[in-house]
Amino acid sequence: MSGNLRAWQRAALDKFLVEKPRDFLAVATPGAGKTTFALRVATELKASRTVDRIIVVVPTEHLKTQWSMAAARVGLSLDPEFKNSGSVNPAYDGICVTYAQVSMHPFKHYQVTMARKSLVILDEIHHGGDAKSWGEGISQAYRDAEHRLALTGTPFRSDDSPIPFVRYTEDDHGHMVSRSDHTYGYSEALADGVVRPVVFLAYSGEARWRDSAGEEYAARLGEPLNAEQTAKAWRTALDPKGDWIPSVLSAAHTRLMQLRQNIPDAGGLVIASDTKT
Repeated sequence: MSGNLRAWQRAALDKFLVEKPRDFLAVATPGAGKTTFALRVATELKASRTVDRIIVVVPTEHLKTQWSMAAARVGLSLDPEFKNSGSVNPAYDGICVTYAQVSMHPFKHYQVTMARKSLVILDEIHHGGDAKSWGEGISQAYRDAEHRLALTGTPFRSDDSPIPFVRYTEDDHGHMVSRSDHTYGYSEALADGVVRPVVFLAYSGEARWRDSAGEEYAARLGEPLNAEQTAKAWRTALDPKGDWIPSVLSAAHTRLMQLRQNIPDAGGLVIASDTKT
């Protein structure tokens, strides 16, 4: 039943299949295999005829295709091209839609859900709070679904607008925090070799800039500065046309080459405000 799964996936799957709750929230660190787990739940429920339709809700358009391709690898056909103006193609086991798509026509998606016994997989459920209409949309569309499986990479707070189908408990600071049915954290994934350690190195440097009056300023990154100086120093340092970014990238490259002497497939990641930068 639970072969070819990681230990956390087997444990979560067994718990789900034993209890078969209407709502189940799985919290697993990015890269741990939430998609694989959810699709295994889907195949098990469909094989036992507990559900007849699989509905996957995702935050972005490109994820619809990713989920459809992943589902195909385990024998499920999910239509990533379903439109609110159309109908469900009976040749498919289900559909992939976005939160925004559901919010635009929740009653349509309610009808789709109620037409067959449905498992609704809510990927990155915390996005249900990105817009009020998204939360309201999934609440209306999936309120009577046979089963709802919510996925997220980290526990999340919802102080103002609780996300539908998620239970909350109050933490030590009085904040309402999501309560999961199964959690697989970063430290566990690291110990299991599922993810790799992430190393953050600090780099300093001096930033120089001129104000509108032509006066020159200098500040060393990391040293105490007031808010205005800090903002200007970082804006200067992070200018891709300046000298600091190339020097940091060069230092990072050198460090990566050193790591690859012992870990040949070590990798690096650059996070920027946009892909053009």
